[in-house]
Amino acid sequence: MSSKQRKPAKVPLITSICAALALIFGLGIPALNEHVPEIKPAVSETADTQNSSIGSLSLDELPPYSGSPWIEVNGNVPSFTEEERALASDTDIVGIFESYSELDSLGRCGPAFACIGLDLMPTEERGNIGNVRPTGWQTVKYDCVEGKYLYNRCHLIGYQLSGENANKKNLITGTRYLNVEGMLPFENEIADYVLFTENHVLYRVTPVFEDDNLLASGVLLEAESVEDEGKEISFCVFCYNVQPGISLDYKTGESTLAE
Repeated sequence: MSSKQRKPAKVPLITSICAALALIFGLGIPALNEHVPEIKPAVSETADTQNSSIGSLSLDELPPYSGSPWIEVNGNVPSFTEEERALASDTDIVGIFESYSELDSLGRCGPAFACIGLDLMPTEERGNIGNVRPTGWQTVKYDCVEGKYLYNRCHLIGYQLSGENANKKNLITGTRYLNVEGMLPFENEIADYVLFTENHVLYRVTPVFEDDNLLASGVLLEAESVEDEGKEISFCVFCYNVQPGISLDYKTGESTLAE
């Protein structure tokens, strides 16, 4: 039996990337049911209807990567609704829910959503995840990459936060740079806050795929500390799935040394 004492309840979540990202720019969602937000897809789950935009903002309008692993989005303000905040403040379930989208028709992950607290954090060492091959996965090494391997199996909700390990709905193909320079500092910020205060953080991670690409262009991270209403933790950032010195084919995940 796992040493993780209490497994959090799984709750329904968005199955469409477009629907999750649209929240940033003011598009509404349906009302809560008794316990969790029932958010319906804005588009069909078929690959040819995937929308490569963040609300009204096209991915083409996002500034290209220019040396920083992430940029602020929406004025660095997360787009959680009052219903979602109320869910996180429910004393009966606070800190014990996490949810992962169903894979789409291409096998790609959708948004992952959780209220991070001590109840979710792992109490055992992380196991092997080598049997999981997210979309766009390629096993390739470059001398210019830390640790040689270009790609990591990137957890949407980091293992240190959720204890979720070989969950196919929580793993995407991400560069070493995305994993370590982009996502990890924000995950560490949340983990340090929770461990120090024993409070909770509402956290959503949305992988962003353009059209039918198998490799995500990046991930959107949104977080807000619950008990202090975002005073200590509050951010909304887009992390680029790039690797300096390497050219990526987002359609397939293949790569070459940059010229």
